[in-house]
Parts: sequence; structure tokens; C-alpha cells
Amino acid sequence: MNAAFVLEEEGTAHFGQYGRMFQEKIFQGLITDSDWAKQMSEVMKPHFFDLRYLQYLCDRYFAYLGKYKCFPTMQLLISIIRDELTGVGSDGVLREQIVEFLHRVRANPHPGDLDFVKDRTLDFCKRQAFKEALTTAVDLVENDKFESVVDLMKEAVSVGMPHSVGHDFFEDMEARFVDIIRQTCPTGIPQLDEHDVMDGGLGRGELGVVVAPTGVGKSHWLVAMGCEALRYGKNVVHYTFELSEVGVGKRYDSNLVGVPSNEIVQNKDRIVKFYEDNKLGRLVIKNYATRSASVTTIRNHLDKLKMKGMLPSMVIIDYADIMRSTKTYDSLRHELMLIYEELRQLACDFNVPIWTASQSNRTGSGQDVVGLENMSEAYGKAMVSDVVITVSRKPEEKASGFARIFVAKNRAGRDGLIFPVKIDTSMSTFKVLSDEEALEFQPKQKLKQAWNEFKKDKQDVIG
Repeated sequence: MNAAFVLEEEGTAHFGQYGRMFQEKIFQGLITDSDWAKQMSEVMKPHFFDLRYLQYLCDRYFAYLGKYKCFPTMQLLISIIRDELTGVGSDGVLREQIVEFLHRVRANPHPGDLDFVKDRTLDFCKRQAFKEALTTAVDLVENDKFESVVDLMKEAVSVGMPHSVGHDFFEDMEARFVDIIRQTCPTGIPQLDEHDVMDGGLGRGELGVVVAPTGVGKSHWLVAMGCEALRYGKNVVHYTFELSEVGVGKRYDSNLVGVPSNEIVQNKDRIVKFYEDNKLGRLVIKNYATRSASVTTIRNHLDKLKMKGMLPSMVIIDYADIMRSTKTYDSLRHELMLIYEELRQLACDFNVPIWTASQSNRTGSGQDVVGLENMSEAYGKAMVSDVVITVSRKPEEKASGFARIFVAKNRAGRDGLIFPVKIDTSMSTFKVLSDEEALEFQPKQKLKQAWNEFKKDKQDVIG
């Protein structure tokens, strides 16, 4: 036997319980179905066979895949084996067993029960992969590496999934002409929800980000997005890392009922009656301390909610920039990039839209329009996001509520659009202004500017 091939006994779990013919059909399935063989390459180990010649063949078969990124043909496999098992010191018994087996395969190239064999084999291998993951998980728990356990178990569950060859452009042409219905949560702003812009709102599996300088209205935007989803009967989970759960709840009351936030207590009866008369989706508000929660924390909480029958239709995270990264890097921008990548994956895994916010840099605070270049610390955050909306308003515009929203990035439709808006922070609402309404703010701004210039000139004269 070739010295390069060493049979390692790794426990007693093997295919021996199914018998010789079953094991031979497993390998026959590998060499006759390359797609299934690629699927099995993640979970099948040579030592799962208890027949030495099948262990040898499996080892060589997958070794060839690892080196050349494809499987050898039957003839090439025979040549490899002939070269390795011919000569002084070779294992003649092993060579004869392999030759006889391959002759049997050629004699019956398409046995009718291969599909059954494949299913049983895949189940067996996935169980073994999960058992190995559990053993490793015990060591990780003992070393307090709890978040690594979650990733390990997810990987164990996903191994052995079918390998798609992708979209065959000409063979699968009809698939491109099927009208796919995109399920969305509207923003409540008609100009954004237009078909050629966001096409109904933020879609399932998508990540939306609102970018603004501090104090401009990021948290109010997120509340407005959650309220619109509730009006459509969708379930919302809102995570807050700065405001309290009660404080966020009051903002939802203000937006949904139309009561200013400083008048919530006085309007208790009106608010209660509104919820009794109107059917909305469910809302769960969860607070975590700043930088205490990672995306894994959010994932675990969502799993708990699902176990209790709360299936979210939208997730709000206020906000991603102050979450804890699951990995530590020397640079903050790398940690932020990872957070956004994991949030995007979270949206896909739970099939929900996720809205979050990002702080703009200092340059953005003085600009008429905040752009992607103003996303603080990590421009890469914009690369991950599906939709990026920026909100800008200068200090002198706060009293009037005048601001601008800019569609900085949009995978669903048009971007580069600017809309003048009126922000009412007492009720967390955003209203796009008409051209006439927007002009009403300009004279006030010009008058204030003229007054400031007059005062400056007067001081210069006195001086």
C-alpha cells in the first residue's frame, strides 16, 4: 500500500451498518454525479467507509478535487490508482479489490436505487458534522467563546447544502422575464415609494441606512419607518442603544396618534382609544446599552421572539455605528464595515428589511446636502447598504423644521434625488414640501441673513 495513504480511525461512526453493497453504491454515486459529489465534499470523510478500498478511492477522489478544482474521470482515476499501486512494495490485494469494484460499476452504471442511497448518505454525513461541531462547541464554551459557538453551529447546519451552478444565461432565459413581486415596507413618503425610486419601499432582505449629522433627526426617521410598517399591519422590532424603551414608545405614540411628544401623558385616553379602534401590527422595543450588543446579540433575540410567536416583518436598529463588533480590529472602520456586513446578512437570513442609521462626519454638518462621502469612519458601509438616505439641515433651519433628504444610493431604482422636507420632531414625521411650500422658507432665511449682515455692519461702524 502507498505510504501516502494512511487510514486514521476516528471513532466508530461509519457506513458499515449499511453493508458492502450500500457503500459501493455511495462511491458510485460520487463518480457518476459530480454535483452531488461537490455537495458531499464538505461533509464526507474517507474514514466513514469501513471498506479499505473505498476509503482509498474516496481519499484520492476528493484530493484530486482539492488540487485541480474538478473531479477525475473514471479512466483518469484508474490511471492514478494504477500508478500508485504498481511496483515493488505496493498493496496487491488493495489493487485487486479496486479493480473488481470498478468492473462492477461499469457493468451496472445506472442502478435504480442511487437516489435513496444518496439521501441516506447525506443525512448520515450531516449528523456526523453536527456531532463534531457539538464536541468543538463544548471547548469553546469552556473558554468563554460564546459567539463563536453560534457561528460554528450555523456552519454545521448549512454544510452539505446543494451547490448551485448559477444562472445559465441562455438555457434559463425564461426566468428573467417572470415578474417577481418584491415585498416591501413603505416609507410613508410617497415621493420615495414611487415605482421608479424605491418601488414601494425597503424590500425583504435589504438594508436601509439613514445618514445625518448629530441632532438632525436620524432616530426620528427610524421611528417614522417603524410606524409606517405598523400601519400596514406588519410586526416591528425596534432596537435602541441610546434612548430608553419608554422614550422610544412615546415617539411611536406621537407619530401614530398625532399627539406631540410633550403631551403624551395628558392624552392617555385618546391614545388608548386610538389603539382600540385601529388594528396595527405588533411592536417590540428592546434597549441595549451603547456598544454592548453585537449583531449576534440581535440575532439571538430575534430567535427568541420567533419561538414565542413574534415573527418580525421589519427590524429597526438605532443605530449600527454604536453596536459592538463581533471581531476586534486595529481600525474602527473595519469593525464598522463588519457590523454592516453582518446586518445585511441578518436581513437575508430572517427575510426582513432592516433600517438603521449612521452618523455623518463633521464636514457633513455644514453642507446643504450630505453625500456618501460624509458617512463617518467607513465609506464601505455604503457599499454594503441597499438604500442610503441622507438628511441635512443647517443650525439656522432647525427652528423652522426645514431640511433636505437626498437619495444617495438606491439599488431598487433612481438615486441622486433631493427633496425639501418639513421635519416635525415632536411627532417624528417627515413631509416632502411642494415647490411653493419650499419657497416659503427661503425669504425667512434671506431675511435672517440680511439681519445678521446689518448687525455686523452696524458693529463695524460703531467700532
